[in-house]
Amino acid sequence: MARVSERLRRLLPSARRAPEAAAPAPPRPRQGHNLFEAAAEYVAACAEDDPARAEEAASRVSPGMLSFGVNELACRALLTLARERDESPRAVARSLLGLREDPVRRPAADA
Repeated sequence: MARVSERLRRLLPSARRAPEAAAPAPPRPRQGHNLFEAAAEYVAACAEDDPARAEEAASRVSPGMLSFGVNELACRALLTLARERDESPRAVARSLLGLREDPVRRPAADA
């Protein structure tokens, strides 16, 4: 049995490491891009009319991830602005988009 474990140890790359390499490696800097950082940069660049910066930010993550990040940013910004204005998020959103105030729809009564 000892022969089998010795053979396996020689064959497996993880078993061939030196003992000091078995210690955990120091944390590496994160690779890739945070979708919220990309979304924030993208929206800010669009607001400042900087298409080159917006395109660079959009290239950091997939279109679906960017869309999610932009949506999350919009929701958080809308909630913050609604709290500051002491209005409903719906009213603030319509106001920001230049839409007239729409009365709240009521569910149709059962006939």
